[in-house]
Amino acid sequence: MTRYPNFSIKNSNSSPPNTAEDSPVSLPEKKPWLIVGLGNPGKKFNGTRHNVGFMMVDAIAEAEGISINTANFKALIGKGFIGNVPVMLAKPQTFMNASGESVGALVSYYKIPLKQVLVIFDDLDLPFAKLRLLPKGGHGGHNGMRSIIDSLKGSRDFPRLRIGIGRPQGRMDTINYVLRPFNKQEREELEFTFQQGIEAVRILTLEGFDKSATYVNSAKAIEQLG
Repeated sequence: MTRYPNFSIKNSNSSPPNTAEDSPVSLPEKKPWLIVGLGNPGKKFNGTRHNVGFMMVDAIAEAEGISINTANFKALIGKGFIGNVPVMLAKPQTFMNASGESVGALVSYYKIPLKQVLVIFDDLDLPFAKLRLLPKGGHGGHNGMRSIIDSLKGSRDFPRLRIGIGRPQGRMDTINYVLRPFNKQEREELEFTFQQGIEAVRILTLEGFDKSATYVNSAKAIEQLG
């Protein structure tokens, strides 16, 4: 028997909806979002390129006042709201290559629509610190995404936010590269990326995928934050 606290996903025990004067949208009408950041557990992986998904979820949690303090479904989980939309933030603790064990269990237990499962992960094929939001797609060689797609019975129809970490220079091995920590200059650049990602997730949950994708994938995103 899981001991996960009751959450408004099922709405069976939720409070009556706010009046129109209190809020333009009644809370029970809002479906939940599951926002997953991918990475590897353990101190030795903190701050590494492969863990940038964890780092983005931590930034979202801090910005939205959500505590990631529950261990369940093989993940660290935080529940709360973005605006009036219920969300769960999750950081699978299975190690990257088995991320689907956690994500699949969460999706199944809470019956979350796949269109409202956002997975955030590192991408070698994007320039460093760049973001790309897509509505669906394959795993692109990323083992964490491969595991998630497998756990969802092959479905690829869930949005994903890719964070560019760039390719290694010279003859550096790819595995060594993704497990290297960011240097000081890179961490400073990522602070801007995280702020952009926080805003993108707010738009996604409150206004929909299309508006968020336009914000993320447009060069104007930089101007909007600046």
